[in-house]
Amino acid sequence: MTLTKSLKAALLGLTALSLAGPAVADQLADVKAAGKIVTATDMHYAPFDMIIDGVYQGMTKDLFDGVTAELGVEPVYQDIPWTAELPGLEVGKFDIVIAPVTITSERLERYTFTIPIADATVSLIKPVNSDLVKPEDIKGKTVGVQQGTAQFKQLSAFGDSLGGVNVKEYGTNDEAFADLAAGRLDAVAASMPNATTLVKARPEHFALFEPAQFGDPTYFAWVLRPGDDSASLGDAINEALLKMTDDGRVKEIQEKWLGAYTELPREVPKN
Repeated sequence: MTLTKSLKAALLGLTALSLAGPAVADQLADVKAAGKIVTATDMHYAPFDMIIDGVYQGMTKDLFDGVTAELGVEPVYQDIPWTAELPGLEVGKFDIVIAPVTITSERLERYTFTIPIADATVSLIKPVNSDLVKPEDIKGKTVGVQQGTAQFKQLSAFGDSLGGVNVKEYGTNDEAFADLAAGRLDAVAASMPNATTLVKARPEHFALFEPAQFGDPTYFAWVLRPGDDSASLGDAINEALLKMTDDGRVKEIQEKWLGAYTELPREVPKN
């Protein structure tokens, strides 16, 4: 083959590649090729994520174990502080955040969400001997909440509507609950599953407000990076969750960890 013919062949090859367009990344294919999916969650968020006797347990783990079995890959569970999870996801330190993340309109613009895994509507907890009753009674009081959460934003907005609440932020719910038990807080705001789990476990110390919830209904879900490369993985996870819903596994897991079953949206809510 002459140099001219070689050059023409090379040019034709480049033209074909340019017409085909850039290769589209496919996170599902990458995960299946690796045989594993690397996760991030905060293992101090009962009843979803807990370390009991040195073993990771909780509703999140049971749900995700079922999903990964459907996908045919092994889950790699990592205990990451909540405030480092979404930033770490963005730079590719893990494939997915499975800590329950509240779906908000702002986050929908920035991330890819799965369908809901639980109700996340914010609720209020008080000491069992408190004379506070309804959510409006927290006006002028000191209320704890986990920093960087949607519950923090909802509490702040609700406090402003009441004319002022002293909001105190904590790294974890457990830290806030400890200060509530010690009398350093008047109340704690958390998602309904977190609140009911605490009160059920320690009824001698804590109680729910009546009604406990305030604000609009919200939901927890899992989070992937935005873009077309994550779409296939998100779709596969949603399909697995819907299959588990239809065959009763989600109901069984909810009843095990939450004590009751809540029917969830079958699509990602567009808040």
